[in-house]
Amino acid sequence: MTRGTSRAVDPRLLRHAGAARGYLVVTVCIGLATTALVLVQAGLLARALAGAARGAGLASLPGTIVALLLVLTTRAAAAYGSEAMALRAAARVKSQLRRQLAERSIRLGPSWLSGQRRGEITTLAIKGLDALDAYFARYLPQLVLACLVPLAVLARVMSADWISGLVILVTLPLIPVFGVLIGLYTSERTRRQWRLLARLGGHFLDVVEGLPTLKVFGRARAQAELIKRVTGEHRAAAVAGLRVAFLSALVLELAAAAATALVAVEVGLRLLAGHIGYETALLILLLTPEAYLPLRNLGAQFHASAEGMAAADHVLAILDTPLPVPALGTGPSPGPRHASEPDLHSQPIELAGVTLAYPGRARPALDDVSVSIAPGERIVVTGPSGAGKSSLLALLLRFTEPASGRIQAGGRDLGSIPLSSWRRQIAWVPQSPYLFAGTVADNIALGNPGATPAEIRRAARLAGAEEFITALADGFDTTLAERALSLSAGQRQRIALARAFLRDAPLVLLDEPTAHLDQATARQILADVETLTAGRTVLLVSHREYGPIRPTRVLRLNQGRMVREETRFALAGQPGAGAAVAP
Repeated sequence: MTRGTSRAVDPRLLRHAGAARGYLVVTVCIGLATTALVLVQAGLLARALAGAARGAGLASLPGTIVALLLVLTTRAAAAYGSEAMALRAAARVKSQLRRQLAERSIRLGPSWLSGQRRGEITTLAIKGLDALDAYFARYLPQLVLACLVPLAVLARVMSADWISGLVILVTLPLIPVFGVLIGLYTSERTRRQWRLLARLGGHFLDVVEGLPTLKVFGRARAQAELIKRVTGEHRAAAVAGLRVAFLSALVLELAAAAATALVAVEVGLRLLAGHIGYETALLILLLTPEAYLPLRNLGAQFHASAEGMAAADHVLAILDTPLPVPALGTGPSPGPRHASEPDLHSQPIELAGVTLAYPGRARPALDDVSVSIAPGERIVVTGPSGAGKSSLLALLLRFTEPASGRIQAGGRDLGSIPLSSWRRQIAWVPQSPYLFAGTVADNIALGNPGATPAEIRRAARLAGAEEFITALADGFDTTLAERALSLSAGQRQRIALARAFLRDAPLVLLDEPTAHLDQATARQILADVETLTAGRTVLLVSHREYGPIRPTRVLRLNQGRMVREETRFALAGQPGAGAAVAP
């Protein structure tokens, strides 16, 4: 994580959140108006008190008092309007950052996300960004006032009495110096507190998701103790942060009080000696606290907004994470460009010398793999765990980019094909399909958001899911919880297959769709796949018996390399179709 939390205003925030830029402009304007009101208020109050002390008639006071009340009312309205506008700006900024965070996570892809803790990102997007309210509503306005008011007050005091102005000029820097020293210490404390909170959120999510496994293996209590320990560390960090906040407020208050007392003493002594006028002395005494007040308040608001600044810093670091760039050889091919996008119904996919390497791994996931996939083929990719089977599918899904080699579809380089049009031609069933919180129909309709209820029901029927879905409480309108753990593994897999069938895509990628199923259910699902994918290109990843599937070829991978390629059944429409060509 960068050290953006030590900056007053992170320029990345202005770059990623347009609402923040307009808000800052308005905040500066309100700050200028508030500064002018502070000076006018002090002048009016000094005049009224000096006039009363001199025994001026009551006729001269009402106008001054009315003007003073008007200034006070205007100042209160400006403060209210500033905070109301700040909260609205904070809401817009949070919405922008959350949307950009989601979009960036999607564009970075599953390969990047697999290296992150989802619970930490969830905590960051919700509670972390909510803490920006204090940053926008209190810290930034106070930062503007801390820059404008002391300078304006100093200029006004200098014009009235240069000696008092000189005392303020000498003592004023003490508060920001103390504030900066304390702020540097606070930033590190806040980052640690935020890291602990993100770790706690991420670990708690992992424990909840894996609770059945932890219970079976008797590790639930150990994880509960770990959560208890991390919670205690976060509590201790939060208390330490509050302790620093209180102590820093005390230090700033003492410094401001001492400086104000110093000005008051020298003004009082000169007033007694008759070296300064009464109204001038009152003006200086009224303005001096106003010079130090914004700086004192800035220190307090810095602590209140530190958590939001730390969270925003983490979000901005993710937003600035470079997107995967296709490696040399995966960009647009030097040959003639095609006017239309490749059609996988009739055009092949070619992988030539493809190597895929993940950061932090000693050997590549795929090493110099070459394979040609003809339209309508059924290819089974098999091999031991870690052989690179799922990595091959990840390349075809464009979740990641090869380090070297070339992937082409219809003679066109894969990197030159728009991602959305490429994925429209793919139906994918992962090993552990994800079902979202929503109705059964909504989860199936992910394959084709514009599908009619009749089309959704037909896809479920083809996947063998209609019978158990209609037996649910509300049928296709039954609401599922996230991950749909109330359904069996086979039922969840059939809903995922229905989603894929509804997509009606020419290329079907199946990543061990029967890995967690009993043998009878697995054979039935594979039989459905064999029947319903007729005319489509199918890549089935499997490390077990693939039963009813009649593959045209079987590709065997081991340690990322193609070790064997076997032809089993001829492609439909070619000589020998349906006959075993090789055992």
